[in-house]
Amino acid sequence: METDTVRQAYTSVAQLYISMFGASERVHPDDLALIERHLTGRPGPVLDLGCGPGHITGYLRALGVEATGIDLVPEFIAHARAAHPDVEFQLGSLERLDVADESIDGILAWYSLIHLPPQELDAVLKEFRRVLTPAGRLVLGTFTADEVGAFDHKVVTAYRWPLDEFAERLAHAGFREVERLSRADQHRPHAAMAAVAV
Repeated sequence: METDTVRQAYTSVAQLYISMFGASERVHPDDLALIERHLTGRPGPVLDLGCGPGHITGYLRALGVEATGIDLVPEFIAHARAAHPDVEFQLGSLERLDVADESIDGILAWYSLIHLPPQELDAVLKEFRRVLTPAGRLVLGTFTADEVGAFDHKVVTAYRWPLDEFAERLAHAGFREVERLSRADQHRPHAAMAAVAV
């Protein structure tokens, strides 16, 4: 992933993005329910990778989750810290996590993998698996299609995936899918998936 390109693209629209998406009320109730099912009640820390304005990190913290948000974009982290002062937020990349092996009980990657070119996805999923405890949970959101392909996302190029193929990538990285939700809105089909580290 061209990290600098993604950072610059989101920096250029940060305030608009925050105003449009920066509240948990903007997340579909079915998605929030899936996130809650798989990431609450974990015995240890949960990372919200690509946390954006921090709204879901704050939502998880309000549910008693030891959640930390990590994002590339300084403007998002500054907003998140101001909006959720009781939550830890860090500037960083989901491609190289500065945490010990098997030290994290859950990861949320909510539409934060969409800008990864397909050839880079496996390495990132393996990095997620490295830091997760056995039976740790991964919850992610993605755009879906009949075949893998790039599309003109409003911020920067993104990729869609057939869900079965994404599930195969998860399995290859050491995960077992346990739940998925699919939905089509007025823009494009998308889905949420939950997987357990095996």
